[in-house]
Amino acid sequence: MANSQPPPSSPRKTVVLRWGHRPQRDVRLTTHVALTARALCASGFVLSDVVDPNIELTVKRITAHWGGTFHFEMGTPWKKTVYQWRQNGGVIVHLTAYGENIQTSDVLNRIKNANRDVLVVVGSQKVPGNFYSSEVSDFNVSVGNQPHSECSALAIFLDRYFEGKELAADFDGAKMRIVPRVRGKEIKCDAEKTLNG
Repeated sequence: MANSQPPPSSPRKTVVLRWGHRPQRDVRLTTHVALTARALCASGFVLSDVVDPNIELTVKRITAHWGGTFHFEMGTPWKKTVYQWRQNGGVIVHLTAYGENIQTSDVLNRIKNANRDVLVVVGSQKVPGNFYSSEVSDFNVSVGNQPHSECSALAIFLDRYFEGKELAADFDGAKMRIVPRVRGKEIKCDAEKTLNG
């Protein structure tokens, strides 16, 4: 299975929208959110409203080395992304500690049963109140009702959404691959060169 195709349990494509990124403060965490989206087989990532070339460079470099296709977009206003997503028939999932609990409710089944493309919205700073409204979000989803990182929320949501199948995905065009081992480190590079540690 390649990153260019969603895991079989996915209806179509899944894109992550990062809202509220502060370039002087959030670079590391936003980069981790983007890399988590990529590693767990999301189709793409939108860094809304701001341009941060450092994040784009990191994501494109990782994708070039580790394979797959991953759309990266930045600077697009979040309202425009939400509007276009709705116009194209997709649903919007807002990850928030105040939403329906992914474990104790049937919210995940309702998202899957919609059988539509999914835009996953994760905030950086406190999101505006209208993010919770039906004008913005079709679903407000929580992975737990305690304070936690948006990166962990995204990882848990994608893993539950793809039913764990994304964890065994092969990424087409990879120049580097980690070989799972009981101990130590092994990375296979293109041309069968192996790095051991």
